[in-house]
Amino acid sequence: MKVVIQRVSKASVTINAKKVANIKKGLLILLAIVNEDTQEDIDYLVRKTANLRIFNDENDIMNKSLMDINGEVIVVSQFTLHASTKKGNRPSYIKAAKPDVAIPLYKNFRYTLEKEILKNVQTGEFGADMKVELLNDGPVTIIIDSKNKE
Repeated sequence: MKVVIQRVSKASVTINAKKVANIKKGLLILLAIVNEDTQEDIDYLVRKTANLRIFNDENDIMNKSLMDINGEVIVVSQFTLHASTKKGNRPSYIKAAKPDVAIPLYKNFRYTLEKEILKNVQTGEFGADMKVELLNDGPVTIIIDSKNKE
């Protein structure tokens, strides 16, 4: 399981000209799932995400977490994060989990994150053509892979 975490001043998701998610200060999380992912991957990424100290404190130093600032979250499924570009110019998505595996894990990631941060987590719609808009604050972008734990 892989996440791209972006610290945002605001973010939104629009599907078919309808805004389905909208936040102010917080995180936009792009989530990619592979067949081998389990609840252990979810738990690891949720703990890391909720506690990453990437928000500025009163001294303008990144020393506060999402929970410290009571920030908001949008999670968007993005299978393209598992693209393989090793061969040719057309990316292969063979590593990305199919919907029957990915959807339950995606929903459980959201549920587990909500339990961790004690607030609603907004989402896009799995498999939909989404327009994701964000104002990356910093910019701060963190990539975490639950298999590498780096």
